[in-house]
Amino acid sequence: MKMNRKLLIQGLTKFIAGIILVGLLVFLPAGTLSFANGRLFMGVLFIPMLILGIVLFVKEPELLKKRLGSKEKESEQKGVVALSGAMFLAGFIIAGLTYRFGWLSFPKWAVIIGTVLFLLSYVMYAEVMKENAYLSRTVEVQENQKVVDTGLYGVVRHPMYTATILMFLSVPVILGSVISFVIFLIYPIIIALRIGNEEKILEEGLEGYSEYKQKVRYKLIPFIW
Repeated sequence: MKMNRKLLIQGLTKFIAGIILVGLLVFLPAGTLSFANGRLFMGVLFIPMLILGIVLFVKEPELLKKRLGSKEKESEQKGVVALSGAMFLAGFIIAGLTYRFGWLSFPKWAVIIGTVLFLLSYVMYAEVMKENAYLSRTVEVQENQKVVDTGLYGVVRHPMYTATILMFLSVPVILGSVISFVIFLIYPIIIALRIGNEEKILEEGLEGYSEYKQKVRYKLIPFIW
């Protein structure tokens, strides 16, 4: 119970901090809380996040603990994380400025499609977490870890990254900023860099991963890559 209380406090702290940070990055550059796309984005981001967090807390507290508390140990991955952070920072700020100054924006129909795609990718992300109990925010081989090759992992080797690419490319569309979308196009490149290092570590430290690569040949997109 003590551990669960600590985990609950840690999760709520990070959740609230995330709302404050993203809110500042989106609404401060916009100069107003009336930024409708910003409010829409906050809703589709944090409401499913809260639901998923509650489900994990009740059913998979150890997985939630991994997702909340891990820090990268690999130097290459630290660089990838830093690059991702810079991308989000620039993308959110530019989205707010786009609203404020009337820069090139996506039409409403595109925002609707982006919102639907974002929510579908969230469902995919949740399914991946259900299938793989070894999911961590960091690149590492865990104790007693085994290769997962069923479900979405039988289609591509990194379905979580497929979900996050769809999710994060939807973000600037929801926010309505064409310039932010161009900035977020760097994310698939970031993921490609991450996968290269991650698969090297998994091949070296996870029994059966080389055979899994032969069985499931595509990394992110079936029949493409």
